Amino acid sequence: MLSATLHTPRVNAFEPDLTPSPRLLAAAPHRLLFFVGASNVLLAMLWWTGWLLQTRWGGQALPQPSVPAGFMHALVMQYQVLPPFMFGFLLTVFPRWMNLPELTVWHYLPVGLGLFGGQLLTLIGLLGWPHLLTLGFIFTLIGWSTGLVWLLRLLWQSASLTWHAISCAAALGIGWLGLLMVFAAWFSGNPQWWFMAIKFAGFGLLLPIYFSVCHRMLPFFASRVIAGYRGRNPLWTLGLFWALAVAHLGLELVHGYPWLWLTDLPMAALTGGLLWQWWPRGQTMPALLKVLLVGFAWLPTAFLLYAGQSLWFAATGDFLLGRGPAHALFIGFFGSLLVAMVTRVTQGHSGRPLQLGRVAGFAFIVVQAVAALRIVSEVLPDSMAWQILAALGWLLAFLPWVLRSAFIYLTPRVDGQIG
Repeated sequence: MLSATLHTPRVNAFEPDLTPSPRLLAAAPHRLLFFVGASNVLLAMLWWTGWLLQTRWGGQALPQPSVPAGFMHALVMQYQVLPPFMFGFLLTVFPRWMNLPELTVWHYLPVGLGLFGGQLLTLIGLLGWPHLLTLGFIFTLIGWSTGLVWLLRLLWQSASLTWHAISCAAALGIGWLGLLMVFAAWFSGNPQWWFMAIKFAGFGLLLPIYFSVCHRMLPFFASRVIAGYRGRNPLWTLGLFWALAVAHLGLELVHGYPWLWLTDLPMAALTGGLLWQWWPRGQTMPALLKVLLVGFAWLPTAFLLYAGQSLWFAATGDFLLGRGPAHALFIGFFGSLLVAMVTRVTQGHSGRPLQLGRVAGFAFIVVQAVAALRIVSEVLPDSMAWQILAALGWLLAFLPWVLRSAFIYLTPRVDGQIG
């Protein structure tokens, strides 16, 4: 009996304890900040979906916010839903990009608490306590400022210039200015500040960070899974991108819609050319790489739509497609790469195989349908009804993904390592 016990092979030498614990959120920057972002992916859209339903079919369940609901939807999605994911990623990779020591919990915990407190107070404010809206954005600004200070400190300590890090830090700085515009709107009562804050977030903050990360990481990811892969990402394309993005932002700010095509056609050509360069040919791609590239394909698509809308407006004065091009960018590009990139980081940093999986695959596929539906809803009869269907589709796409992701952030790594 003893002999049999001694010679019986152990199938699993390490069996992780996957009991969830909130304490594990502080184990790594991405755990805490991805958890914050994932929670708001659902909470923010629950409020917006409820508001759309009430507006379309009546009822008084949700109070009208003191700020126009469309403005608040844009501000919350751009300054409170997506930035925690960006801070979680950048606070993790900045030290690695620059060969510096990793940040400690006392660096990123205040960032997470500020952004989490900000989103909760804002959402409570939208449910009937309007004085909490300002407080929510104060918390957001505090968390944002803390994260930006630590990232800038890493840049200062770096022995060499890391242009992708500089690009991301510059975008976060523009986002910080956009947050100040939110307060300027509140205290001045001038709606132009709301408009400027929204545009700064979309084209000065989110677009540059997403592009900078893709520019650095997509060829790197592909080289790790495809033998002999060579995808170029010359730095001049990063510089040209910034010039075009700033030009687009400037035209948006002065309502220069008839002239947007001058920036957007070159932007579509630039990003489409990079996609062509990065796309592996003659080789089978893992699903996780494929969704990253398909998600990036929404970027040239969005700018082609912007350019077409601009040319049509210049010729006819008709603002065809309305907010369609914006949602090709926000849902198609930002939403798709949110699923793809966060899944890739979550899998790798939890000790799991770098595989897409069914839950993330389902989320990605539904997001593609949601993006397409939100674009065409602008030209369909009863547009708001189709927008509600798209909002419900967003919730359907992200609910399983958020629940699975939250479980991973709350449980130990499956390989027994720390982090």
